[in-house]
Amino acid sequence: MFTQLFNWRTGLAIIAIGIVTGTIFYSQYLAKKISEDEKIKIEQWAQAARNMSDPNSTETNLTGKVLTTNNKDIPMITVNEKDSVLDHFNLDSFSIANDKDYLKKKIKEFKAANDPIIWVNPINDKEKNTIYYGESKLLKQVRYFPLIQLFIVALFIIITLITISTRNKSTQNQVWAGMAKETAHQLGTPLSSLQGWVEMLKESPGNDRIAMEMAKDVDRLKLVSDRFGKIGSKPQLEETNIVTQIENMVAYIKRRATDKVSFSINNIDNSIIIAKINAPLFDWVIENLLKNALDAMEGKGSINVIIKKEATEVLIDVKDSGKGISKQNIAKVFKPGFTTKKRGWGLGLSLSKRIINQYHQGDLFVKHSEPGKGTTFRIVLKK
Repeated sequence: MFTQLFNWRTGLAIIAIGIVTGTIFYSQYLAKKISEDEKIKIEQWAQAARNMSDPNSTETNLTGKVLTTNNKDIPMITVNEKDSVLDHFNLDSFSIANDKDYLKKKIKEFKAANDPIIWVNPINDKEKNTIYYGESKLLKQVRYFPLIQLFIVALFIIITLITISTRNKSTQNQVWAGMAKETAHQLGTPLSSLQGWVEMLKESPGNDRIAMEMAKDVDRLKLVSDRFGKIGSKPQLEETNIVTQIENMVAYIKRRATDKVSFSINNIDNSIIIAKINAPLFDWVIENLLKNALDAMEGKGSINVIIKKEATEVLIDVKDSGKGISKQNIAKVFKPGFTTKKRGWGLGLSLSKRIINQYHQGDLFVKHSEPGKGTTFRIVLKK
């Protein structure tokens, strides 16, 4: 049970959080230590400068060494009591030469970063110099290292998730295609047998009507088998009159609906609209949308199919007056297995979207839905 709950996503997230958290704490610890060391260096430098200006100091050699070697990377500026710059170290000489306010900006930046160090001239105790200092390159690198690592870890997680998601989708597609082709294959044998029985019925006197109805059902089964057989392989698209194709499908569904359901087709441009489609698969999509609309209305209401052509696209809206879809379910309606009906596998809309997106390079989505007022699905096809 624990293994099921502790899936790879949870493990990956915990590992990433652990790495980043540990790095942040450790880098902050290092930054604090480096900051303390840099403060000591500046204080030593200030003391050395004080000793250098003291004629009575006996540590001139040591003082000179500290002044020349103790600070090679910490940026600092020394000012007098009137805030006039006396000296500066480890700053960008190009910026100093080209920006007259550069030192003032740096002093303001250093004030915010560290408390200044004040030292009194040993000859004139009224003369007080102030040292402002910032952070060395090393300290900045340590501070920014967790952010860089966080970015790298996040990038790694995103790439991993995309890779796994792509692999899972590829596996799902293979399963879908395999199931569909196997279904078509399994239907082939009984269909051939049924066709033979229908031909025998036609030859027997008095069975004409029965044979005709059975032939319709056999043709219907052949169509279903043909549709399943096309899943997984690249179907051939042909230029087809979309209006006629939809009219035939609406007529087919209308014969199987109650008299309390009204159907209408609104061809806005009132003209022939041509698009490249695979007729059996496109019919399957329209059939699924119409059946879905019928289920949503529970036997009473209206279904309106609106067809409109634009410069480069053909828009087909299937609008019903059914119970609508809640906001939280709109994002789920195209997921395999999702259904609000007591019966069914929840595959119709998922298959429909796959057919339009992958095979027709178009789009299928919920244009609008309001609980209690109905839903509109939109198909977008290339003209």
